[in-house]
Amino acid sequence: MQAEIHDRPSFANIRVHLEPGEEIVAEADAMASMSSSIEMKTQWSGGFVNGILKRLFGGESMFVNRFSTPSGGDIVLTQAFPGDIQCLELNGNTMFLQPGAFIACESGVKLGLGWAGLRMFIAREGLFRLKVSGKGRIWFGAYGGIFQREIDSEYIVDTGHLVAYEPTIGIRVAMAGGLFSSFFSGEGLVTRVSGPGRIYMQSRSFDGLAAWTNSHLY
Repeated sequence: MQAEIHDRPSFANIRVHLEPGEEIVAEADAMASMSSSIEMKTQWSGGFVNGILKRLFGGESMFVNRFSTPSGGDIVLTQAFPGDIQCLELNGNTMFLQPGAFIACESGVKLGLGWAGLRMFIAREGLFRLKVSGKGRIWFGAYGGIFQREIDSEYIVDTGHLVAYEPTIGIRVAMAGGLFSSFFSGEGLVTRVSGPGRIYMQSRSFDGLAAWTNSHLY
């Protein structure tokens, strides 16, 4: 299967060419266009129970679509918001994705659900996180640009900017500074991550966009 990311970083999309017998799994509503030879099947995302939990507590769709073709064809996958897309290849390892980040994966990747914790829920990141494991490529998106960092000790990320991370990363939510600074600096809560491990962040946040928009409505 050939797959390339185009129009990055602001309006990235995935252009996939499927040979006969090949298959790609995508988030519901990720398909922008496809050849008439492409066939689509819809199924529960990780099973019935996981699909319900993802929708209720993780902000994810209950369903995924499987695209295949008996004769070959092309498909374009995208995300609902402007931003970049990152491709990672799993080789038996695991990654955690924040709600809404997953776009697509190869059929050898398993989609599961991981408990994020009450602290992440307080930080408006959801009670659950998407757990991807197995073998194959995964594609995830972000609002704005995507950049990564290797974490050795502790690192601070503003809430809403963390997109994906390895399972060796520890996460806790805390105030940005003291009580006065946290409330009046505009930072509020932050995510403190500890290593070793790798994290992926987005350069923009939906909370920041909402705050900027609201400030211009009145």
